[in-house]
Amino acid sequence: MNDVYINRTSHYFPNNPVSNDEMEEYLGYINGKPSKSRRIVLRNNAITNRYYALEKGGKITHTNAQLTAAAIKELFRNDPEGIRHIDVLSCGTSSPDQMMPSHGVMVHGWLPQLGSIEVVSPAGVCCAGMHALKYAYMAVKGGDAKTAIATGSERFSASLVANQFEDEAHKLEALEENPYISFDKEFLRWMLSDGASAFLISDKKNETGLSLKIEWMEGISYADHMEACMYMGAEKQEDGQLKSWLEFGHEEQNEKSILSIKQDVKLLSPNIVPLGGKILPELFERRGLNPDDITWYLPHMSSNFFKDKIYEEHIKLGHHIPYEKWFVNLSKVGNVGAASVYFMVDELFHSGQLKKGDKVFLLVPESSRFSYMYALLTAV
Repeated sequence: MNDVYINRTSHYFPNNPVSNDEMEEYLGYINGKPSKSRRIVLRNNAITNRYYALEKGGKITHTNAQLTAAAIKELFRNDPEGIRHIDVLSCGTSSPDQMMPSHGVMVHGWLPQLGSIEVVSPAGVCCAGMHALKYAYMAVKGGDAKTAIATGSERFSASLVANQFEDEAHKLEALEENPYISFDKEFLRWMLSDGASAFLISDKKNETGLSLKIEWMEGISYADHMEACMYMGAEKQEDGQLKSWLEFGHEEQNEKSILSIKQDVKLLSPNIVPLGGKILPELFERRGLNPDDITWYLPHMSSNFFKDKIYEEHIKLGHHIPYEKWFVNLSKVGNVGAASVYFMVDELFHSGQLKKGDKVFLLVPESSRFSYMYALLTAV
């Protein structure tokens, strides 16, 4: 089995950063009214900037595939011929531009210089980027490929604009009910951001400068006993089951904003952190990892609300990871789902703070039906 290294990282954000006060200039006002929940959510999540593939007024500027292709091109900014020697392209996202074809092949379509290669598109939500990385890692580790590109990307903004909710708001108003959209639909409008990041994976480390050796990657799902918490293209029923968008008529889809992203916040808060820590004692013991050996801790957080809760959960498990080891950039870039952990690794990789021998622990939760991915990298 080959050793596997991350030799380059890159990122691409669309347009200029958007401040908290500007958000509704891009996303629009639902039913012409400012949001009642925006300031409450922003106060808790501590996000101060995010990026949208939109102009003010909601005009779309980039597709998800274009964002991802741009991040890949950044990998080869100083080595334009290097892109012609890639064996596998693995692209993870939870917001593809279409249901078919897959996100990965649409990205490939913007990069003819890659030639005809293997392409894979893991589905999912925040863990999709880690699944893409694991596929690239396994392909290189098993010898099926010498080089691979793994990406994480999102373009959430197109599903957050006000016109996606107008039919529902008007229906509520016509029924003489409160015309504000329910909190489970509004919540994520103030959390999510657009962007793409890419890693160049190889069976050889860099001859000069640092590489990140992927020591191991593991994942776990608790869907065997947990119901859906975040979902899109479905409506949650009283028994916890999801009713597919395919079972709704066209008018009903619009009147209930079925294609919007929703979060069951009552299910999220009591479960997302404890389940993320559940496997850690066994995982650390089996992998021979002492928390004291971790140099950098990169936990993906949807909101700063969870930071202290994650810290306290580690203490409860006997794994003290002090805040000075944490490396997060949520406040600057927002929650970019499948790309968030890539952005953290990318920023750390280019920060000048990494030293040979540093151990970097990644933890990515996914609230959709409570899945988690973990990985350990070593700077070499």
